[in-house]
Amino acid sequence: MPARRVTATIALAALASLLAVNAARADGPAISTPGTPTVVANEPHELTLSWAPSAWVEPGAEQPINYEVQVPLGPNTYRFLGSTTDTTITLTDLAPGTTYRIAIAARALGGYSDTSPTTTVRTAAGSATVSYLNLDWSPTNNQIQHLLKVTNTGTAPLDLSTVRVRYHLRFEGANTSLVPNCDWAALGCDRIRQSVQFFIPPGGPPGGMTTPAPPGYPIPGTPVPGWVELTFTDGTLAPGQSTGPIQLRHHRHSWSDIDERDDPSWLAATSQWTENDRITLDVDGVREFGDTIS
Repeated sequence: MPARRVTATIALAALASLLAVNAARADGPAISTPGTPTVVANEPHELTLSWAPSAWVEPGAEQPINYEVQVPLGPNTYRFLGSTTDTTITLTDLAPGTTYRIAIAARALGGYSDTSPTTTVRTAAGSATVSYLNLDWSPTNNQIQHLLKVTNTGTAPLDLSTVRVRYHLRFEGANTSLVPNCDWAALGCDRIRQSVQFFIPPGGPPGGMTTPAPPGYPIPGTPVPGWVELTFTDGTLAPGQSTGPIQLRHHRHSWSDIDERDDPSWLAATSQWTENDRITLDVDGVREFGDTIS
């Protein structure tokens, strides 16, 4: 057979092989699913994970595989935590004392995998935690009522003047009116300061976050994220000591109904104290507890 005909035959065979591989990959992911992540080390500000590797389903034009660490939030929606070409990773930007559902997905030039099963892990506590007790069995009445309690889970005294607690909520219907109240506190309501803040939706005036709302903003009907921020004027907690209960109650100026069910920090009433990791706590500006999108 002439040389040029041999070359053409080889080229056609290679093309047919490539088409066959692509056809096989069109029926499903080209890369096998990575293993379920397992926890290797869990520290207040670090979480180390490992998993079984992926492989190309069809041999041939394999490319290096990159692993993405994700928190699934919904259909085709996830929070990206990090990536690596290895099968182990140390994440350093997670909040302490917070529950995360973590999965792994493999990606490469020309291929991808299904997402692995999730692992649920609660990161080790930082220097302080927030406990929560919902006092309101009706989440659609005209008040928000709950107890909060800050506990020193560190090994050194905790200066309360450096602590910032945020209860995250959404102002439905763009009604950002909210009056925060402290009804009673074991350490005294006079040592507690509260403020209400919210975020202007995209397209609003410059300045980003403000309270009260400027005229015309937010756009009526638009849900607006925000928080009630709690700080302390003074006080020190020894290791293991708590502030004791702080009874809070918030309402609108008009006393109109509030729907709490879409508030990130809200949990249904159970008559039990719980460490609510959707309430965030910072010490000297460093997150020590809670994450609203974990």
